[in-house]
Amino acid sequence: MSELVTKSVAQEQQKPEIETRTAMQRITGFTLVATAVAVLGVLVAAVVYAQDKYSLKSPSGIAFSDFKGYEDWSVVSSARTDEVLKVIVANPTTIKAYKAGVPGNGQPFPEGSMIAKLQWKPKKSTEAQFAVDVPDVFSQAFVMEKDSKRFPKSGGWGYAVFDYEAVSDQFTADPKSLSDCGNACHTVVKAKDYIFHPYQKR
Repeated sequence: MSELVTKSVAQEQQKPEIETRTAMQRITGFTLVATAVAVLGVLVAAVVYAQDKYSLKSPSGIAFSDFKGYEDWSVVSSARTDEVLKVIVANPTTIKAYKAGVPGNGQPFPEGSMIAKLQWKPKKSTEAQFAVDVPDVFSQAFVMEKDSKRFPKSGGWGYAVFDYEAVSDQFTADPKSLSDCGNACHTVVKAKDYIFHPYQKR
């Protein structure tokens, strides 16, 4: 009898301990689920917030999405000013025309030709064994698109500028970039279908 009483007392003493453990397990489980939901929310927000630069459109109506894939286009040439390093790239339509002799053969670039001038602020290399400037912060994509129907007043070329800000990692369409922006500068090479840079020998 005393043995039964002892067991019963022991069981009664274990109940609060079991209940406490179960409550703690529930709280821990809830905390883990809440944390997982919060982390998932942050990740989803980050993905939603991440800028799609290709959703931008210039005041001239040129969409950045027209130039999708420009990051991998072939290099035409490069240039250097006191403030900027420039690499000129072009889409396959333009490269094909260049290789066929345009504009030196007197022919214009075909409709759908696209050129992007990618610009970086330069810095002095701290690793090279000689004095050399290398790209530092990306600053701008200046783009040109051949569409004679849309841009008849500027030799068939439309111009746009998409500025980049490194701090926010965001592109913006330059508000001063109108449909004929850039044309005033390019008229000096009208005889070369408004294009400054030839396809450089390599």
